[in-house]
Amino acid sequence: MRLLLTNDDGIHAPGILALVKSLRGLGEITVVAPDREQSGMGASFTLHRPVRVRRLRTRGARYYAVDGTPGDAVIVALGHIMAEEKPDLVISGINHGTNLGADVFLSGTVGAALHAHIRGIPSIAISMPLRKRLRYRTAAAVARSLAEQILADTESYAGLLFNVTVPNLGLDKLQGVEITNLVPRAVNFDVTHGNDGRRDYYWISVERQTRSRRGVDIQEGTDVWALREKKVSITPVQMDATAYGAIEKLGNLQKAVSTLTQEGVPN
Repeated sequence: MRLLLTNDDGIHAPGILALVKSLRGLGEITVVAPDREQSGMGASFTLHRPVRVRRLRTRGARYYAVDGTPGDAVIVALGHIMAEEKPDLVISGINHGTNLGADVFLSGTVGAALHAHIRGIPSIAISMPLRKRLRYRTAAAVARSLAEQILADTESYAGLLFNVTVPNLGLDKLQGVEITNLVPRAVNFDVTHGNDGRRDYYWISVERQTRSRRGVDIQEGTDVWALREKKVSITPVQMDATAYGAIEKLGNLQKAVSTLTQEGVPN
């Protein structure tokens, strides 16, 4: 079996090193990851300059540092480094910071896994809460357990992407595992204004959850609910973002454009 590991925290991040250590023995491990932190890049990729790759001298796994986005790392891995022997599973993480709800559309961790997903390769994006000290071994053990199951039956999991969130606890403190859905919440941003004497500038950052907001009721069965209950959250994610429930309500929009095409565009 062949495993491809990547992340958005950089190739030397402790999360990806914990994954390598935990996954040894499951198959051939190849690490292709950004050479520096690339958080918040989503599934973006580079078109207007060459992407440079440097192989690192390591034991036990092949390491390649990419001077691009997490998406670039997976694209280069699948299109060149592992082109002849595609991976059976792609794992992205362990991310330092959770990817919950709408965060998955912005996350470089999920974005990297998405590039495997759209090519029919099962993938896992795994993350933990933002803390000074993370119990990476817990998330790494969860990742190994999931990898063992997926690799034992790759046909059943072909093309599936799992967004996995692991509480920052020891394995003996976890309260279980839930198959969840993404919490329907928006990502909140902070924008800080400044001026360097020549022009205005703005710092954009993700707003951190306050204590008051942490107490807000969260629907049972969501990823945020599972995390609050000290449970591992496994959410299946797919590319199809069509709002099927809205299709039948769009008749007036269809008629408006149909009328335009029948009458022609006025001069």
